[in-house]
Amino acid sequence: MKKVLSCVQPTGDPHLGNYFGAIKNWVALQEKYDCKYGVVDYHSQTMPYDPVKLRQRTWSMAFQLLAAGIKPENLFIQSLIPEHTELSWIFSNVCSYGELTRQTQFKDKTNQLEEKSSDAFTSAGLFTYPVLQAADILIYHADYVPIGKDQVQHLELSRNIAQRFNNQFNKEYFVHPEPLFTEFPKILSLANPEKKMSKSLGEKHYVNLFGDEARIRKQVKSAVTDTGETKAGEMSAGVENLFGLLRACGKTEAHDSLMQDFNSGSLKYSELKTVVADALVELTQPFKNRLDEILADKKTVKAKIKASSAEIRKTAQETIREVKDLVGLLNVKF
Repeated sequence: MKKVLSCVQPTGDPHLGNYFGAIKNWVALQEKYDCKYGVVDYHSQTMPYDPVKLRQRTWSMAFQLLAAGIKPENLFIQSLIPEHTELSWIFSNVCSYGELTRQTQFKDKTNQLEEKSSDAFTSAGLFTYPVLQAADILIYHADYVPIGKDQVQHLELSRNIAQRFNNQFNKEYFVHPEPLFTEFPKILSLANPEKKMSKSLGEKHYVNLFGDEARIRKQVKSAVTDTGETKAGEMSAGVENLFGLLRACGKTEAHDSLMQDFNSGSLKYSELKTVVADALVELTQPFKNRLDEILADKKTVKAKIKASSAEIRKTAQETIREVKDLVGLLNVKF
C-alpha cells in the first residue's frame, strides 16, 4: 500500500473548517492507504505558548481525532518520537538559508507576533520549522501528503531536501512525496462570511466540531445572511456559506429544495438556518458522544496512543539508523 502522512498542531478544538478541510479526508484515506497521522506538539513551540496547556491540548487533539474516526494504530504524538528532531538537524545541513527565507508562513506568523506586541520575540524555531516538517514527512517515506493549495510551498521544500540529500550522499534513499489534493468545501465564518472559518478570529467565528447542540443552533441562528450590499436576485456570501454547509453535510435533497425556494424568491432564511443547524447537530453529535466515551476512559486511551506511537517509532528509528550510516554519523543499538 502507498503511504500517506499528515499532521496537525494541537492549537485547540477543531472546527467545521478543519473537519471538512482535512479530518474527514484523513478518515476516508485510511481505507485505501497505509496512513500515519501525527499530533505535532514540537511545532506548537514556535509561537508563544503555555507548557501546561500545550500538554493538555496535545492529548485533547489526539482524543478528538480518534472520536472523529482516526484509527488508534495510525495515530502518533510527535514528541514521543524524538527521531523527528534528530532527522531535522541532519536535514538542516542540506537545506539552504535562502529556501527558508522564502517561506511565506514565516513572514505571516512574524507579522502576527509584531501586531500583538512591539516587543515580539521571533524564535529561530519559527524560521526553521519547515525543516522539521520535512523530517515529519520523509522519516516515514511517505508517498503522499494530503494538503491544501496553500501548503504546496512546504511540501516542495520537503521534496527539495529529499533530492539534495539523495544527491549529496549518492543514494536514492528518500522518496519525493507527492501532494494529495482533494476537493473540499471552503467553510467561511458564520459571523463574517467574507473570511475563512478560523479560531484566530474569535469564538463567534467558528463552530466547534465537539460543541454542544444549543451553542451550534445559536451560532447558526445568528449567522450573517444579507448585509444590504447584495443585488436583488444575487446570493450573498452568508447565504452561500449556509448552502455550502448543507452540501458538505451530504444533505443534497434539502439543499436542492431550498435552492429552488431561493431561485423562486420564496426562501425564508429562518428555515434555511433551521435545516443547516439540524444537519450540523446530526453530523457532530456522534463525534461528541464518542469523545465522551474516550474521556470516561482516558487512561486506557492514552496507553493505546503511547503504544501506537511506540510502534510507529520503529519505522522512524530504522530511518535514522540508515540515514546516520549514509551521512557518516555513529549509531547506537536500538
